[in-house]
Amino acid sequence: MRHIAERELQLPDAVIGKLLGLAAEDKSILSLGPGEPDFETPKPLLNYLKSIISKNKELKYSHYSPSEGRTDLRKAIIKKLKKENKINADIDEILVTCGSQEGIFTTLLSTLDINEQVIIPNPGYMAYLPAIELSDAVPVDLELKEDENFEINPDRIKKLINKKTRALMINTPSNPTGTVLNKKLLEEIADIAVDNDLYILSDEAYEKLIYDSKHISIGSLNGMKNYVVTLQSFSKSYAMCGFRLGYVHGPKDVIQAMTKTIHYITLTAPHISQLMAIKALTLPNKHIEKMRKEYDRRRKFIVKRLNEIGLKTLEPKGAFYTFSSIKDFKMSSSKFANKLLKEAKVAVVPGTEFGRFGEGYIRCSYATDYKIIVKAMNRLEKFVKKL
Repeated sequence: MRHIAERELQLPDAVIGKLLGLAAEDKSILSLGPGEPDFETPKPLLNYLKSIISKNKELKYSHYSPSEGRTDLRKAIIKKLKKENKINADIDEILVTCGSQEGIFTTLLSTLDINEQVIIPNPGYMAYLPAIELSDAVPVDLELKEDENFEINPDRIKKLINKKTRALMINTPSNPTGTVLNKKLLEEIADIAVDNDLYILSDEAYEKLIYDSKHISIGSLNGMKNYVVTLQSFSKSYAMCGFRLGYVHGPKDVIQAMTKTIHYITLTAPHISQLMAIKALTLPNKHIEKMRKEYDRRRKFIVKRLNEIGLKTLEPKGAFYTFSSIKDFKMSSSKFANKLLKEAKVAVVPGTEFGRFGEGYIRCSYATDYKIIVKAMNRLEKFVKKL
């Protein structure tokens, strides 16, 4: 057997990939696992894509762009950040990436030294922990509790900070809990970062998918310009997951370091996707609002049904996931999910995919056709009655 690096062998195996694979092979399985929009990319963007295919000589999209991204796209992002996020940015504070995942990884590589620590929400987005470990840094779990609405507890952050702590990761709206952090809480987190000279990595991939409140970027708060790295994406807002495009706003020296790092990872984000992103930022809000309203309709239905079935479920305030308790059934989240898949042909994601404090929960995605959700809930109800 050929040698495989120890750091790779220690990475967790993502159960979600196996679930999606099974769902793709067996058409009788109803999948509530996907973490991407089930909508098509807005038609104006697809039409624009068709129109530029024959303009390569003019647009040069088959060539590399600058590593930091096209200048016209970064200027468009600056306008968007100012208008929608209340963040004032300069051109040398913007980096275009291959999705926000590359932005997260590159930020970690550029700001952390070996064995420095990053505090991460748990349960939280499954990619944070391995990205930190691949950066030779140390993830530190910040427990999120159901009886606190899965919100970040500032006092708990303070207890985790030590001389090796370098950064804090936040995610609002959150995957998998759908939690949206309000301004008061963000201000408390900001104060902790300033007092302890910490970076805040703010993952805002679901910023446009909020239902009962509004999104606030922690990077917009007074005095946070030198502390916050804001990570955003076109994947969820514009249903552009396959185009792999995100962007980062942060302190100039951090962005310069990240640009250098990215040169040796992917060199540049896909050029044709950058052209589409420029177009996306000019679209009227109705295209996003159409998706958001349908997600909201599904959200209300699935939360109601899950609670009726006996899986206690808090109402998510953003993103497109529910995070339901299965603690009454006296089995692990992994066993529950596998048994549900085998016996009822419904795919959900075990809570432990999102960290050790996700035990006792399952995640359902409502980025799935309404009719499929209805059928899946009926199957789940029959399954639970047999337990």
